[in-house]
Amino acid sequence: MARQQPPPWVHAAFLFCLLSLGRAIEIPMDLSQPPTITKQSVKDHIVDPRDNILIECEAKGNPAPSFHWTRNSRFFNIAKDPRVSMRRRSGTLVIDFRSGGRPEEYEGEYQCFARNKFGTALSNRIRLQVSKSPLWPKENLDPVVVQEGAPLTLQCNPPPGLPSPVIFWMSSSMEPITQDKRVSQGHNGDLYFSNVMLQDMQTDYSCNARFHFTHTIQQKNPFTLKVLTNHPYNDSSLRNHPDMYSARGVAERTPSFMYPQGTASSQMVLRGMDLLLECIASGVPTPDIAWYKKGGDLPSDKAKFENFNKALRITNVSEEDSGEYFCLASNKMGSIRHTISVRVKAAPYWLDEPKNLILAPGEDGRLVCRANGNPKPTVQWMVNGEPLQSAPPNPNREVAGDTIIFRDTQISSRAVYQCNTSNEHGYLLANAFVSVLDVPPRMLSPRNQLIRVILYNRTRLDCPFFGSPIPTLRWFKNGQGSNLDGGNYHVYENGSLEIKMIRKEDQGIYTCVATNILGKAENQVRLEVKDPTRIYRMPEDQIAKRGTTVQLECRVKHDPSLKLTVSWLKDDEPLYIGNRMKKEEDSLTIFGVAERDQGSYTCVASTELDQDLAKAYLTVLGRPDRPRDLELTDLAERSVRLTWIPGDDNNSPITDYVVQFEEDQFQPGVWHDHSKFPGSVNSAVLRLSPYVNYQFRVIAVNEVGSSHPSLPSERYRTSGAPPESNPSDVKGEGTRKNNMEITWTPMNATSAFGPNLRYIVKWRRRETRETWNNVTVWGSRYVVGQTPVYVPYEIRVQAENDFGKGPEPDTVIGYSGEDLPSAPRRFRVRQPNLETINLEWDHPEHPNGILIGYTLKYVAFNGTKVGKQIVENFSPNQTKFTMQRADPVSRYRFSLSARTQVGSGEAVTEESPAPPNEAYTNNQADIATQGWFIGLMCAIALLVLILLIVCFIKRSRGGKYPVREKKDVPLGPEDPKEEDGSFDYSDEDNKPLQGSQTSLDGTIKQQESDDSLVDYGEGGEGQFNEDGSFIGQYTVKKDKEETEGNESSEATSPVNAIYSLA
Repeated sequence: MARQQPPPWVHAAFLFCLLSLGRAIEIPMDLSQPPTITKQSVKDHIVDPRDNILIECEAKGNPAPSFHWTRNSRFFNIAKDPRVSMRRRSGTLVIDFRSGGRPEEYEGEYQCFARNKFGTALSNRIRLQVSKSPLWPKENLDPVVVQEGAPLTLQCNPPPGLPSPVIFWMSSSMEPITQDKRVSQGHNGDLYFSNVMLQDMQTDYSCNARFHFTHTIQQKNPFTLKVLTNHPYNDSSLRNHPDMYSARGVAERTPSFMYPQGTASSQMVLRGMDLLLECIASGVPTPDIAWYKKGGDLPSDKAKFENFNKALRITNVSEEDSGEYFCLASNKMGSIRHTISVRVKAAPYWLDEPKNLILAPGEDGRLVCRANGNPKPTVQWMVNGEPLQSAPPNPNREVAGDTIIFRDTQISSRAVYQCNTSNEHGYLLANAFVSVLDVPPRMLSPRNQLIRVILYNRTRLDCPFFGSPIPTLRWFKNGQGSNLDGGNYHVYENGSLEIKMIRKEDQGIYTCVATNILGKAENQVRLEVKDPTRIYRMPEDQIAKRGTTVQLECRVKHDPSLKLTVSWLKDDEPLYIGNRMKKEEDSLTIFGVAERDQGSYTCVASTELDQDLAKAYLTVLGRPDRPRDLELTDLAERSVRLTWIPGDDNNSPITDYVVQFEEDQFQPGVWHDHSKFPGSVNSAVLRLSPYVNYQFRVIAVNEVGSSHPSLPSERYRTSGAPPESNPSDVKGEGTRKNNMEITWTPMNATSAFGPNLRYIVKWRRRETRETWNNVTVWGSRYVVGQTPVYVPYEIRVQAENDFGKGPEPDTVIGYSGEDLPSAPRRFRVRQPNLETINLEWDHPEHPNGILIGYTLKYVAFNGTKVGKQIVENFSPNQTKFTMQRADPVSRYRFSLSARTQVGSGEAVTEESPAPPNEAYTNNQADIATQGWFIGLMCAIALLVLILLIVCFIKRSRGGKYPVREKKDVPLGPEDPKEEDGSFDYSDEDNKPLQGSQTSLDGTIKQQESDDSLVDYGEGGEGQFNEDGSFIGQYTVKKDKEETEGNESSEATSPVNAIYSLA
């Protein structure tokens, strides 16, 4: 964060104002005056031959001047040449070639003369030249043959153009020639090789010249380079070898200079121009160049190095830059020095340029023309374009070297004087007129101006005036009689009043009064003082990560009567507010900060009168730039040293380097991570595998992210060897029930170790004495066929290449394919109470694979009504399941199957027993609706009727016949299962009796069931409450054998039937 000083142009503008205060007073254009040149073409005027020629010359004067031209110091008659015309009210020449003609015919030196009755003004001598871009001469270039390691210069010799063309080298296919400290282009356009290498033969070399005016490029026929070498193969392993030259059989040499030649040379440069010194040296290894100045240091503010330190440029040369400079070329074999003696000359430059002189009749004055240069320039005076010596004599004029003195001037002294100062390097020409006038004072600016200024600033109140003799000027404030001059005020020659520091009390009305012997004139200026604009909360320096949001504050206080504008600069240029930026009244917000947002941000708060600046620097932490210039050295069979040059860390230190490799045999174009190194290193030894054609690249990592990968290195191939490992992740699994697929992860390029990598696959059944089966496979799988279902096998996979076999492999157990499992065994359904049902089962006898679980499907049913099927899946270890009943009435049908990877096997099905209430109700409903039951009831009724008749008859006879009561059948011994109140319904318990039939509604007929209410009662009689419901407790049903052993005819007797219906 910093409050920035006003930009340089503010100081420059103020200096310009101060300089203008001392300038000679201008004559108003409504008064008579000699001509003044206001615009002209440059001295060396080069034109495009395709365009019309324009030679400018503009002037002012009263009366308006007329113009004429000279060409090569002779009068140029414009009227005689139809192609040449002069613009109206101007001296500018136009030469038109639309109707033909050659521009070259008009080359020469032109000079413009502007004349009126008070004198003649001259332009500079304008040298007109037509731009030229000649074709390259046709030539057949023989191949250039050179020994590897020798120096070489390919000469360009471009055709002479005007201006000189820009030279650059390319191949014939328009690819730029890569330049470095070994191969580079000199200032003269030639291409220099400090030493030639075999790789230089890979392209041809063509010199190209680009001409400025025609925008054309001329191409020289290409050079073909043939390099003789002791090592004919351009082996990448040698190109970056630390001792590359000796490895290639190239003898090392001490440096010698290719340009300039010898040990010393000299150079002349003109003051104000750029000095370019150049030293290009040959040698093996390539020499380094360093620059020095004898007896002093290089001017750091003006000196810079170019062309890989082979050139030294010093800008805006002055006399202090003269002296001896030397370049030092050195390599490990030695060093040499070349000394360049620099002489600074100078074309003429002004010390005191003559200015217009305005005098009243009888006044004295002088014109001064002082210039310097090297060599010292001569001064020549002219009047109205003629040498002063040949002008009519004037007794009021005296020439004293570089000064002309005028005494007691009269009207006849009016003229335009020219001062021409020149040496061998150039010339300067200046016009200055002498005007003799009698004019009373007059004000040249509008009256009663309002001037608004900022508190504490320096300001100037202008009061332009004219008069001859030159009037005196005084200033007054608010009509007071004291003259304002001295202290906080200063009055300049041209009448401007400077107030050095404005205060509030300086506000008011200021009057300027101009007076000479012919009268006086006055004008008023009203001064208002305003508060300054100040940024009281400035933006602060910030460090931001890429992609984040940054806000820069800028809060301003200003005079409320002035309009405030807040703008932003980035790197001192106007900031473009794009989509990612939001400019508010007191801040600037940048969303999604990117690397290009880094830089200085300046808040500019400005009004019509002043401005305030505050600058902050935004540092963006970005991903690092890619590393570059990868080099392989220390080449060995199983290692190599990789060196790289780090890229810019973009304000976030590099923490790591990731080295990646690519090989062109197994996975060409695919990059793999090789190793990781700390961010503090830029060289590392890499461990390598046999028989890999390596190529490396490096990625830099910092806190923000990873760089783009570097350009790849040269390739390096290692020698082969037998494999040192075998493939991993070996498996044997069946894809069908009668096969086994053996698979493995194939070995990559870094573990193959040799060509023709293959795999020896062996297998045999486990725990047998079978011999090993084997086969050689080139892929990563093999299928063994005709195998039994789910049988274990021993498997081995061994790697082999052309150099030999890998180590003995480990044995892996695999299995052939699976099949559907058999049904689960001993599926049991138990109902401990009316709320739950328990299921139990055993594993299948034949799993035929790895069991992955069990699937249970069950559905509730009640009579003809069937519920929605429910599916439960269990783990392979689960063999029990407890189900909560939805209601106490419905029954359930269960289906259980085991699963392998192949699918679900055979299912076993069971049903839950009917609840007791349901059996009773169903039996009653079944008996009441059966035909046999109706017939039986009728027979019983008939029998009872007969018995009643018999009884009645007997009673009528008086006899008594006892009726046998129902015999109670005692219960057998208690079932041990009765203790917990549960019922055990085994598979046999729920099967219908032999020969039983099922009714249409799915219930079992009464005579076919071994269940009855009698069976569940405590005795032979059931008990019911008042509403007829059954209230007897459930008891365990007698075993089948017990029931059969205690059968009684009473079970089917009419009496019992009656009891059952009661």
